[in-house]
Amino acid sequence: MKKEGTQHQSWFTLAIVWAGAMISIPGLLVGNTLISGMSLPKTLLVTLVGYSIIVAIMILQGIQSTDLGKSTVQVAGQVFGKKGSRTILSIILTIACLGWFGIQANVCGEALANLLTEFGMTVPVPVASLISGLVMVISAMYGIKVLRVLSYIAVPLLVVICIYGLFQAFTGGSWDLISNYQPDQQMKFMDGLSVTMGSFALGAVIAGDYSQFSIKRSDVWKAAIFGIIPSGVLMISVGAILTLAYQTNDVAAVFLNITTPFIGGIVFILAAWKTNMVNAISGGFALTNVFRVSKDKEKWAVGVAGLIGTILAVVGILNYFTPVMSIFSAMVPPVAGVMIASYWVMNKGDKNSWKETEGVNRLGVFSWLIGSVIACIPVVMSFFPSLPQVTNQPLIGIVISFVIYVVCYRFTASASKTVILEENR
Repeated sequence: MKKEGTQHQSWFTLAIVWAGAMISIPGLLVGNTLISGMSLPKTLLVTLVGYSIIVAIMILQGIQSTDLGKSTVQVAGQVFGKKGSRTILSIILTIACLGWFGIQANVCGEALANLLTEFGMTVPVPVASLISGLVMVISAMYGIKVLRVLSYIAVPLLVVICIYGLFQAFTGGSWDLISNYQPDQQMKFMDGLSVTMGSFALGAVIAGDYSQFSIKRSDVWKAAIFGIIPSGVLMISVGAILTLAYQTNDVAAVFLNITTPFIGGIVFILAAWKTNMVNAISGGFALTNVFRVSKDKEKWAVGVAGLIGTILAVVGILNYFTPVMSIFSAMVPPVAGVMIASYWVMNKGDKNSWKETEGVNRLGVFSWLIGSVIACIPVVMSFFPSLPQVTNQPLIGIVISFVIYVVCYRFTASASKTVILEENR
């Protein structure tokens, strides 16, 4: 049953919301990363495959919330338990938001340092990252009003700069360079898939937070397909093409070269600032759930989340972009694996079979944890070159969690029936 007093949304409205989330600096960063180890056709293929998988997860997750009229945390209250769902999803959301905040504050710091260099001022990137992070933290503490103003300014400017950059790339004699490009070092397909999926894995898992107000199941799949895939492929393509056209792996430096350093730098900083306010606010709210912080102290939780992210920026988390995305793609999708198993296999997609579990559902937590740990092993081993290296398998976590939950659930259900039969004899 839908929540009373809520406005229903069309599939087009939901698609615009999801597309807006894709039109941001992270998409450009993914494109920049992929093209450093892949040809343009392979980059586009990885992007299409990665976002197709993300969309499939979003549809299965989003429909659950559409059926029940509940947020992701509430829907997960069956498979993880009421307490378990809030804790697990809050911890994952906190980690993801802090990681993304650090990455974007770091890349914003690079843009600021490069911009100041144009005016004869030399500022180390860690110092510029610190300044950028602190400004973002303070503005985030003032909440949604500042974010709304920044969004109205930053998103249109980012789109205009990207389109202008593409126009310059295709008319400035760079087409032969782009079409014939071959990287010096080859990135494996699965590694590229991990980066692509990791960039929006959390968005796929919490798709229900946005689809819970949709009326029909078809609204979810239409919004996911037409909102995510075109905008996601577009932003990654733009990031890859501009990287090749301007001959630099520094996405911030690309923007300084598109128009004038001042205009390009300001637009880039505003876009990163807008997205990082969302990361700080969401991370702060997640922290309040993890540590049971009272409502009146949410503002300070946002500040703490932003400060932690700023520290990550200062130490240079951007240098570890690929491993961070691989961790996200390993740790986050198994949540969906367990939720999909519970709703679509055990409940057969019937909303009337859904029932919230009090406390913690240990089977759900165990299934998610095993899938996450196994999927993270290749990422952890990559930090130790002396160890045997294992290729990333971004789907293995979600598959393992799905299978463990289904098998163990049926085994325990069968065991319970056997015990009841024995008692009734």
